[in-house]
Amino acid sequence: MKIALLLASLACANAFVAPSTNSFAASSTTLFEEAEAAEEAPEMLGAAAISGLTSDVSTIHPTEDVDSFLPHRYPFALVDKVVELDTGKKAVGIKCVTKNEEFFQGHFPGKPIMPGVLQLEAMAQLAGVVMSGLDGAEPGAIFFFGGADGVKWKKPVVPGDVLVMEVEILKFNKKFGICKATGKGYVDGKIAVEVATMTFAQAKF
Repeated sequence: MKIALLLASLACANAFVAPSTNSFAASSTTLFEEAEAAEEAPEMLGAAAISGLTSDVSTIHPTEDVDSFLPHRYPFALVDKVVELDTGKKAVGIKCVTKNEEFFQGHFPGKPIMPGVLQLEAMAQLAGVVMSGLDGAEPGAIFFFGGADGVKWKKPVVPGDVLVMEVEILKFNKKFGICKATGKGYVDGKIAVEVATMTFAQAKF
């Protein structure tokens, strides 16, 4: 009887003995490796999901149409397509910025940034698309860029960015062929450039 009680006491005592150092170390290493693996494998959306983010955006005028509205050609054609248009009033256009742009060779080597004046020029070209439908303008009329006021650059535009531009006509003087417009450009939903007023003069050939 005494022997049985002694054995039972030893068994209970063993239940409260701390695990060996080797067992604890092995368990800690396993948990650390699992946590590290979770950090190294971030959740990805995948190409299909990312591409689908713009599935609701329709192209109103593809690049071929833009070429029919504007005289600009490579390397100075800065509107790739038009995705929204209210004829003669306003439009939303796209400029996809790639590392193959000619101006990146000198602006700047090792730190490519789209020149601010070309961002402004891109908006002016989009305005040209809108002005091609102005009520009272001559068919096929070309407007020269005459000036800009209230220009502000908010963030750099770099290779890989998609510059989404919006231009709206403020007024058009039919008698003198003078048109004024305003514009903004966005990258990833954040404003990159804006201009309060752009002035254009209808060319007289």
